[in-house]
Amino acid sequence: MRTQVAIIGGGPAGLLLSQLLHVNGIDSVILERKTRDYVLGRIRAGVLEQGLVRLMEEAGCAGRMHAEGFSHDGALISYGSEMFRIDFAEHTGTPVLIYGQTEVTRDLYDAREKAGGRIEFEVDDVVIRDADTDRPHVQYTRNGTARRIDCEFVAGCDGFHGVSRQAIPLTVRREYEKIYPFGWLGVLSETPPVNHELIYANSERGFALCSMRNDHLSRYYIQCSLSDSPADWTDEAFWEELKRRIPKAQADTLVTGPSIEKSIAPLRSFVTEPMRWGRLFLCGDAAHIVPPTGAKGLNTAASDVHYLYNALREYYRDGSEAGIDAYSERALARVWKAERFSWWFSSLLHRYPDQSAFDLKMQLADLEFLRANKAAQQAMAENYVGLPY
Repeated sequence: MRTQVAIIGGGPAGLLLSQLLHVNGIDSVILERKTRDYVLGRIRAGVLEQGLVRLMEEAGCAGRMHAEGFSHDGALISYGSEMFRIDFAEHTGTPVLIYGQTEVTRDLYDAREKAGGRIEFEVDDVVIRDADTDRPHVQYTRNGTARRIDCEFVAGCDGFHGVSRQAIPLTVRREYEKIYPFGWLGVLSETPPVNHELIYANSERGFALCSMRNDHLSRYYIQCSLSDSPADWTDEAFWEELKRRIPKAQADTLVTGPSIEKSIAPLRSFVTEPMRWGRLFLCGDAAHIVPPTGAKGLNTAASDVHYLYNALREYYRDGSEAGIDAYSERALARVWKAERFSWWFSSLLHRYPDQSAFDLKMQLADLEFLRANKAAQQAMAENYVGLPY
């Protein structure tokens, strides 16, 4: 098989890149380790920056997103008995869009299928060869049969545990990582959201987040121990703990119900440099991970796609390598700013096992400064809605 761009990974980053390349007349093939149903079964965040919204529009995949998504002009932050609102519209003139990552992925799959895009599911033993030459290729097996794709570029969109990052030699690659000493227990329930905007809660019992997917589907999280498992938490125990961590007015009106999905996610900050080696380019979780606080994972992957797709379009349209040569530097400049925001927002809202009385006072001072200071609110709003590409 031959193509211009081989894309490793059939999640939203790989699909979005493939669809944008297609719109610009550039051929690609996607390799995905799992099935389509498995990929669509992953429950992920649903806060979309306007940069991602615009990319979905460019890809011709924005119809259902605009029809079903919810525009949010702000978010609420609570601590103790206090709660205040960060007004995105006032500080930036820009909202975020609430639309589940699963739905983004579904829309992109539908678009690729409608366009006749080539997606190979359930592939194994993927190996990227000769990425440091002008003739890279990818070897893999499917249904026990060895296969090969000859290509001009390889895009590694296969996540933190994928093969793409590992293809960059250790003599070239440098990794930066912070592991957080807690996780998030998340519950999805067919219940109305407790509030029409997101609530981020700092309580003495730990962090909590009230989010939603639509008017009848809510997503809630609480900070938990890394030693916990979902089986340790009954639905009743989860709801009672959530009520203890959010403001009383919201706890009193919270509608509870059976969970339809329950999982625990560890938190880490991770970046690898560079994001390009020869003709191999890393996108999304293959290159960086952020804590879910602030919902930057999918959005940062989208910014990578923006830089890479424009670089490849420039290469094929104009014969210029300026964009691909600058890809890693441009992508990483924005990645590190997103990492900083996610790290800061996590530090603001969570309780850490080793926090001293002094640390807790500093956290409280930071929250009260944010509540009272318009400049601090503007800086947070600018980061939350998404820094420019």
